[in-house]
Amino acid sequence: MKSHREEIWFSTKQRQEFVNITRQVEEAVQKSGVKEGLVLVNAMHITASVFINDDEEGLHQDFAEFLEKWVPYDVKRYKHNLTGEDNGDSHLKRQIFGREVVVAITKGKLDFGPWEQIFYGEFDGRRRKRVLIKVIGE
Repeated sequence: MKSHREEIWFSTKQRQEFVNITRQVEEAVQKSGVKEGLVLVNAMHITASVFINDDEEGLHQDFAEFLEKWVPYDVKRYKHNLTGEDNGDSHLKRQIFGREVVVAITKGKLDFGPWEQIFYGEFDGRRRKRVLIKVIGE
């Protein structure tokens, strides 16, 4: 069985952003030489997420509005912020959107449904963070 590991590094300009990383994951799969297997893609920070959805700007605005409605940025609202942090909301947003995705690889390509893309969700940005890509298979 083959195994390939890569990292993607980010420094987002905004506190909250959604970044399409499908191309980078596809490139890692190609480099791996795996034709049949799986790729794990996960955020290596507890205030960021990796998820699959459509790459449509209105939908991304809907995500942001949904998150801000249910888990607003508010320094005084979260007990976590009593530690001197201001990112209690970011930890909760990550729980909603999840840590990672696993995608099947078939004939050397990501085996997606229609419109599916892989995204990095940043909820406490403006500093350097990373995503792990782990490809395994034959």
